[in-house]
Amino acid sequence: MNEMDTYSIKETADLTGIAVDTLRYYEKISLLPRADRKPNSHRIYRDDDIQTLKLIACLKKTGMSLDEMKPFLSLTTRSDLMDFPELHDMIVNHKRKIESQIASLQEVVEFIDSKLIQGEAVPQNCTLTGDRSRKLSVRKP
Repeated sequence: MNEMDTYSIKETADLTGIAVDTLRYYEKISLLPRADRKPNSHRIYRDDDIQTLKLIACLKKTGMSLDEMKPFLSLTTRSDLMDFPELHDMIVNHKRKIESQIASLQEVVEFIDSKLIQGEAVPQNCTLTGDRSRKLSVRKP
């Protein structure tokens, strides 16, 4: 085993931006396979582990739960998602959910932009559409 191809848990945390305790937790819940160990019992991570952790971080940013991620992590980089119809449908639905969230956030940005153009420091009323429609009102001091 070449030491250059392996990383300590601290190096892995630094490379991925994932805390050491979180790395241990991901291993505990089998999101990551059990890490190999050095003779002194310290964990050893490899490039494949780093790539998996980067995928986990990416999927987590989209709001995907750890349980929802597990099936995707079992695929290899050469797997064709079309060979797994359930997973394909799941990721397509997740993408649609993200697109809907982006559209809702864009409405908020446009509302704020319009208020900035009008010169109002604090909007009086904000009615947004989308799945969480509600009327926000701000009290004057």
